[in-house]
Parts: sequence; C-alpha cells; structure tokens
Amino acid sequence: MKDLFPRVGRWHRGYQPTQVDSFFARAREAYEAAPGSSGDTLTEEDVRSSAFDIVVDGYSTPHVDAALDRLEAALVRRRRAGFVRENSEEEWVDAQVDRATSLYPRLQRADGARFTEARGRGYAKAEVDTLCERLIDYFENGTPISAQQIRLATFAAARGSNAYDEAVVDSFLDRAVEVLLAVE
Repeated sequence: MKDLFPRVGRWHRGYQPTQVDSFFARAREAYEAAPGSSGDTLTEEDVRSSAFDIVVDGYSTPHVDAALDRLEAALVRRRRAGFVRENSEEEWVDAQVDRATSLYPRLQRADGARFTEARGRGYAKAEVDTLCERLIDYFENGTPISAQQIRLATFAAARGSNAYDEAVVDSFLDRAVEVLLAVE
C-alpha cells in the first residue's frame, strides 16, 4: 500500500503512519456517509483533538497537519451548508456572532490577566496577549486574521507570573479557531 503522506526518513521523527492511516480512513468513511445516516460521525472537534504518536520514519508532521486543517475546514463548510439549507445564511451568521461574543469577556481582560497563571511552565503572557489584541482588532475593526494564523501561533515558554496556563489558552484558541472557520 502506498503511503498517504511523505515519510521523514530513518533519522527523523514523524507521526505514526498506522495511526494516521486509520484516522484518515475513518474520516473518509464518515465524510462520505450520507448526512443524517447512522454511520460514523466526525466533527471538527474530533479533527482538532486528534493526536498521533511520534516515531522514527513516521509521516511528515507538516503534511499531516495541513491535511487535518483542510479536513476541519471541509467539515465546517459541510455543517454550514446543512444549517443554511435548513435555516438561512443570516441565522448562521447570527449564531457565529453569538459564539464570537462568548470570547469577549476574556479578551476584554487586562494584559497579563486574561488567563489563569501557569503553575510552573506555560506560555509567555506578553506573546499570548499580543495574539489576543489581534483578535480584538479583528472583531472590532475587521482587521484580517485567519483561523490558520491562530492555529499556527506559537508562544515562548515562561514560568510563574510571566506565564499563562497552556491548557486554558489552548482551549480558548480552539474556540477562536471554530469561530473564524465558521465565517471564512
């Protein structure tokens, strides 16, 4: 069987091929199933939370991650089309505005106080706050930012009072990605 993705080679590490192949086989079945059928369902959250072991001579992580991003976007487009078929485009937009406003309370907090402080190591507060400012600018002024930019954001490691808890920040950014994907 031909590999789904390029491999990184004997001296490098990548995603475990059998796990990736299994996930994408399940994704294909779920995506090709008729909407509303009793077949396996796959959600954007399933895609976003997928994880694979890292092994020598595994699949190239950037290639797999890009495919996951495309799959997630396709699932959002499919969900949107189904919603609009049953309701209207205006109702879809209204629902996304409601979801976006759920992000506001945290965005309106002061720099350095938006998220729970890390116990030990976490994300550098200043860098996370800079990304939050970009989200505020998007919501208030329409300054462009994409789900992909949020998804690819990385932050320096920090400790103690200079760090936010990684899990809390990641959860918030996942919700921001959901909102942005829904309107892209």
